[in-house]
Amino acid sequence: MKDPLSGSFVYYQVKLFSMIKRFNRRDFLKFSGTALAASFFLPSLPPFDAFLPYPLVRVTSNGLENKGIPIYKEPLDTSEIKRVVYRDEILNLYEEVDSGSPEYNPVWYKVWGGYLHRARTQKVLPYLNQPASSIRENGQLAEVTVPYTQAMYKVLEEWRLVNRLYFESVHWVVGIETGPDGLPWYVILDELIDQTYMAPAQHFRLIPDAEIAPLSTDVPWEQKYISVDLSRQRMVCYENNVEVFSTVISSGRMDPNPGKNGIPTQTPAGKFNISVKFPSKHMGSGDLAAAADVDAYQLPGVPWTSFIKFTDRPFQGHAFHGTYWHDNYGVPMSSGCINMRIAEAKWLFRWVYPTSGADEIDPLTLDKRGYGTPGEMVNS
Repeated sequence: MKDPLSGSFVYYQVKLFSMIKRFNRRDFLKFSGTALAASFFLPSLPPFDAFLPYPLVRVTSNGLENKGIPIYKEPLDTSEIKRVVYRDEILNLYEEVDSGSPEYNPVWYKVWGGYLHRARTQKVLPYLNQPASSIRENGQLAEVTVPYTQAMYKVLEEWRLVNRLYFESVHWVVGIETGPDGLPWYVILDELIDQTYMAPAQHFRLIPDAEIAPLSTDVPWEQKYISVDLSRQRMVCYENNVEVFSTVISSGRMDPNPGKNGIPTQTPAGKFNISVKFPSKHMGSGDLAAAADVDAYQLPGVPWTSFIKFTDRPFQGHAFHGTYWHDNYGVPMSSGCINMRIAEAKWLFRWVYPTSGADEIDPLTLDKRGYGTPGEMVNS
């Protein structure tokens, strides 16, 4: 049976991203430098200000043992499995359903053929943007506004795949050049590897400076405080001992085995201070040779990252940050960091000290350092 949204702007975008997904490096190099390559890679697009009429869902995982994420007949994980989907498949979202199960995260998405639990998904409301005519001399922040876009870089006359950059990930744009499709592409500085690559400008929204202006700067440093209850997966922020923000988070997995870096994945309890902030952070090895593999551990553009230093131990890379690879808050999911919804991580980034307005971020290292807002991780 045909999807009733076929032919719509939503369907067009789904087909576009499906094409990009299937178009591998060998295919692209075969056609690079030709008109066919440009028209295939990014065909003529709708108007820049055209918002999609329906949200989409991106699948963020291949599931256990790479067997896929199930779509069920009903919004219950005990019902019949109708089919499975895999990482970076883009699905039309028709309805959100609160089935009451599982209790910690009872929301399901009605998609074509059944119901998908939201844990291993990212909800997306994509749109295209008018490319800027110029970029500020020192660079400026931008966020991805499509399910994902394919970054590339050029060596001599050969275009090579790098990372997929995902919806609401944040990146540091330092220039504009013509991409392999003949359209404007933004030049992105990757702070981890100190190298640039490019992606279609239409897929990014430049972030105004006012949007990341520091919050509550009239409150003294010592009167802001963060409390994280690891047992309840809750975070509360205080000003002058008054609660001003509360949310559910995902801390480190309670795995007895250390992660790849040798550090336990369980988030430790203890007192801390914010120590360094990055509006955009590439987490992973930074290996460009592996970056074109969607299954490689490469997380470019992790948004609104606030690293912490525990009082009683060396710095180990724990941080609060936005998360575009799951929607399963209330459950330990990370390798030690505090995963947050992207909008909430952005609020925290703006609220905590040291302040990090657009004019305070180092344009070369993308960080702001300082002995900042205190807090404590506890097990209740």
